[in-house]
Amino acid sequence: MAKAIGFGGAFVRARDPKALYAWYEQHLGLKSQGCFIFPAKEQQADTVVSFFGKDDGYFPTQQPAMLNFQVDDLDAILDALIAAGVEVDQKRETYEYGRFGWFMDPEGNRVELWQPSTA
Repeated sequence: MAKAIGFGGAFVRARDPKALYAWYEQHLGLKSQGCFIFPAKEQQADTVVSFFGKDDGYFPTQQPAMLNFQVDDLDAILDALIAAGVEVDQKRETYEYGRFGWFMDPEGNRVELWQPSTA
């Protein structure tokens, strides 16, 4: 039987896509090529796809999806976002598979950052 072999991308609607690309370039160090490409060899961990119930409170229920970016230094990125005046959730969580933090992007999307554990 044929099967899916990986995650191909995330597609998000935005009021001003060019401005949102520029914002992510400035604050997360991403480089836009009309999209963001994350080479598999640079990933620190597997890509995760999870389904949540419509009423699950893990991210805002009015938000249909949440982006999650792998990062190499969670604290440095979140602290830089705070210094830039970005709304950052004070909560930072640690699990055996890594550390997590959250912020709101200029379009009002809650975004998750994940620093995979190196173990």
